[in-house]
Amino acid sequence: MIDIGSNTVRLAVYQVTANGAFRVIDQGRWPARLSQKLTQDGELPQDAIRELAEVLLHFKRICHMHQATRIKAVATAAIRQATNREQALEQLSSLTGLSIELLSGEDEARYGSVAMLRTMDVEDGFVVDIGGGSTEITLLRKREIVASISFPFGCVNTARRYGLKDDAVPSAAMEQITADLAAQLRAEPWIRSHAGLPLIGLGGTIRSFAKIAQRSVDYPISNLHGYEFPPNALSDTLQALAPLNVERRRKIPGLSKDRADVIIPGLLILQAVFQACQASRLIVCGAGLRDGIFFETCLPSEEVRLASRQVLEDSIRNLTALYPTVPQVHLDQVNRLALRLYDSLAPDAGLPPSCRPLLDSASRLFRIGSIIDVGDNADHTFYILMHAHWNGLGHREMLLTAAIASFKGTGAMRNKLAPYRSLLTDGDFERIGKLGMLLQLAAALDRSESQGIAELEIAIHKGKQLVLSAAANHPLQVERMEVETLAKDFKKSWGLTPVVQIAKFV
Repeated sequence: MIDIGSNTVRLAVYQVTANGAFRVIDQGRWPARLSQKLTQDGELPQDAIRELAEVLLHFKRICHMHQATRIKAVATAAIRQATNREQALEQLSSLTGLSIELLSGEDEARYGSVAMLRTMDVEDGFVVDIGGGSTEITLLRKREIVASISFPFGCVNTARRYGLKDDAVPSAAMEQITADLAAQLRAEPWIRSHAGLPLIGLGGTIRSFAKIAQRSVDYPISNLHGYEFPPNALSDTLQALAPLNVERRRKIPGLSKDRADVIIPGLLILQAVFQACQASRLIVCGAGLRDGIFFETCLPSEEVRLASRQVLEDSIRNLTALYPTVPQVHLDQVNRLALRLYDSLAPDAGLPPSCRPLLDSASRLFRIGSIIDVGDNADHTFYILMHAHWNGLGHREMLLTAAIASFKGTGAMRNKLAPYRSLLTDGDFERIGKLGMLLQLAAALDRSESQGIAELEIAIHKGKQLVLSAAANHPLQVERMEVETLAKDFKKSWGLTPVVQIAKFV
């Protein structure tokens, strides 16, 4: 997927495996600044076309190196707004051999929304995609597009329109830009008619803003997808950056050097949209136009817009397909047993309902670290789950899931979670310990990976023993030994000693 944007030309190379899993295996970017290169008459000059063709040929070579079977190239606002767009597209196609599709503003909005819907579990909200030459706003209700619009302003052409150069941005200029943006947004009444919804941001502006915000507080997770900004972060960042010239902005941790001159207009657009929508919170979506095109182009149509509860399910399925380590039937058995134990014990343990999906996810991913090394599976599992791209959970929930999946004792857990203390709340250590021990017990009950337990009855005897009565298809010697090994640690966490009994053979 090649996205010829108004500010940046981007490449994403996707691999789709034989078992249906997918991932990005290479990326590229070029700060083209096409919106800045349009002449006063709105033409894209020949030297800009030739430079763009060289970039596209470079990306094309990368695609061929990866043996890509298909290349899809699209162009957005800068080309769309060029008065010589037909000639420019024809010349680019002639020079590169690529067929380039010119997207409408509505296309951009749809692809961005698809990317968000496919990777986040938001039911209702606004989606904003701030590009170099346009800004798309979409309203979603019950995960369906209700309304959308593309405005002809972005971070690059706004900087050009108001003469923002390399100096500090005066308050008067910021006020003028804000007033003009607000006037354009007021022309669409539906934007102001759904107050209180979250605003989901896509594109380079909000990703840069997220990097600045994370670096400013030493945020422990580098992943941008799903990051929720603290209150006042947007206004505070604008106040901090506006008095700086571009050279000083380039030294701000998290802000890339090639975005320092357009970050202020980008953030002003974001602020204007946030205020117009009367949004309740601001969240980053790490996926974008290229991902939306990929989902619509390369996945079956019925899978494009997942129900919110299916986003996590699909992501786990994709992860386990990318990193196959043990038979799926073993993971399914451990998952079934873990949830059976949870449903029996959780009501009396004070565990909130939000714990069940965490255990559900952890019990399906707890062996993923074996793809690196079986001996250090727990450590590798934690690392993969904290760094791989998977969707459907917030940052804190992802951290809790990784801790449960890799649980090997309270001391090791506390050391592992020490860098992430700022994300944890009271009671999280205890909850991780309880859920981690449930997962350990469930794994012990299928230690032979033979799915020997067909049914499991659970009872508490005299408040001391956790009696596990199994309908089994073999004697479960290995399982009994494993349960005895972890019985002492389980008792420390749950106050119960697990005992395996065979009720009958099946």
